[in-house]
Amino acid sequence: MSVAALSETQAVESAIRPAAKSESILHLLTCGSVDDGKSTLIGRLLWDAAGVTDDQRAQIMHASHGRAMNGEKIDFSLLLDGLVAEREQGITIDIAWRYFETESRRYVIIDSPGHEQYTRNMATGASHADIAVLLVDARHGVKRQTRRHAAICNLVGIKKVILAVNKMDQIDWSEERYRAIEADFRAIADNFSFTDIASIPVAALTGANVVARSDEMPWYAGPTLLEYLETVEAKTEAQDAPFRMPVQLVLRGDNDFRGYAGTVTSGTVHVGDRVVDARSGLGATLQRIVTMTGDLTSASSGDAVTLLLDTDLDISRGAVLTETERRPTNADVLEARLVWLSEKPFDPEAGYLLRTATDLTPVTSMSVSTLIDFETLSSHQAHDCGMNDIADCRILLGRSTALDLFSDLPLTGNFVLVNALDGATVAGGVITWVQTGAAAVGDNVLVLDRARLASLCADLGDSPEDKAEYDRRAQEVAILLRSAGIPVLIATDR
Repeated sequence: MSVAALSETQAVESAIRPAAKSESILHLLTCGSVDDGKSTLIGRLLWDAAGVTDDQRAQIMHASHGRAMNGEKIDFSLLLDGLVAEREQGITIDIAWRYFETESRRYVIIDSPGHEQYTRNMATGASHADIAVLLVDARHGVKRQTRRHAAICNLVGIKKVILAVNKMDQIDWSEERYRAIEADFRAIADNFSFTDIASIPVAALTGANVVARSDEMPWYAGPTLLEYLETVEAKTEAQDAPFRMPVQLVLRGDNDFRGYAGTVTSGTVHVGDRVVDARSGLGATLQRIVTMTGDLTSASSGDAVTLLLDTDLDISRGAVLTETERRPTNADVLEARLVWLSEKPFDPEAGYLLRTATDLTPVTSMSVSTLIDFETLSSHQAHDCGMNDIADCRILLGRSTALDLFSDLPLTGNFVLVNALDGATVAGGVITWVQTGAAAVGDNVLVLDRARLASLCADLGDSPEDKAEYDRRAQEVAILLRSAGIPVLIATDR
């Protein structure tokens, strides 16, 4: 998963012109707790919105035979739960991807697991979504896992959220119960940076307010789920975003051909523009933009291209080509918010690597400062984290790396942490703060070691917890000194 290869909010908009099919593809994530009805909701949406072929309908009706649920003979979740284990257990384990289109637009539906054990899969799906449908069972209301999923959606930058209060048929279509759940969720949403939040009462099994409006809830005057999806805008990039292209591969061929291949992650570049390698500052003029179907005069976000420059730059995979003015920060210290995905908890003594779009950088030290409490959604001080925790941390890198803030440029402002020994992904996160790389060790560089920090760290011993606290204090001091213009390195042999 990548919030590099990892990654909430919405409001009912009264009268927005439906987007033309050519304008956008909407990536829709469904999430929530186990048994809230995510797969059934999306299955019903596909079934009623003509997203299912005739042979699929026949297959689902045959598979549903004898499995009547509340008088219904069709198990709509079978359209999403494709794994044998999913059908046996009645839960979603892996992410299910489905595609359909209406007269107005095309949709990519990402059905994510609800069980806490599979939170990592949900986080992977969230990193691809434009909008999240967060389901809540009307009988049970907002749960801890609902809060966790909302926090992850916020973490990966989803700004639009639909609260779907499902199983309204199980509470006699109670407006009072629906309004209470809506109020609870909006209070939770105040902790996040969602920009739009829509709330829709539905009954996935009967189809109420999914595609067709329900006669059972005359008190609800808003749009159905599909009506709202037809009008909401997909995630778009700012028109003036700076150019970024992480280099995936350096291509060489005949006639002195040397091109830098990759996918443009933000902005636009034109033939004749001056581009630079973010890390070294080496620059050249763009001569050609090559693709499999011919040359282009410009390339924009999402385009996979090969750039030919008028001067060969001594760069390789992991470099970031950028415009000359608005460049990434060459950082060796960063602060981030991450979701811990590994079953093995964070270990300050373990070796980790930070993977960005195409780069892999050793982590010299890392410390956790706070964790999110999923009951109160407040942050509390902590020094460690475990599976499915969302933590704030500080990371010191072994070398400077070109990084952006996630709030500015999401695709170059996110990362995953991998175990240095086996390459397993342990966490995915977003960058919230960066510090320009420190100078090399020399006469003018202050090295922070045990001796210099003796008074500040006199209460600390050699336990893993104390070492983690030592790292945190040392990095706090280093950042304060660097902010004052003093080159600093933290000694690793402590």
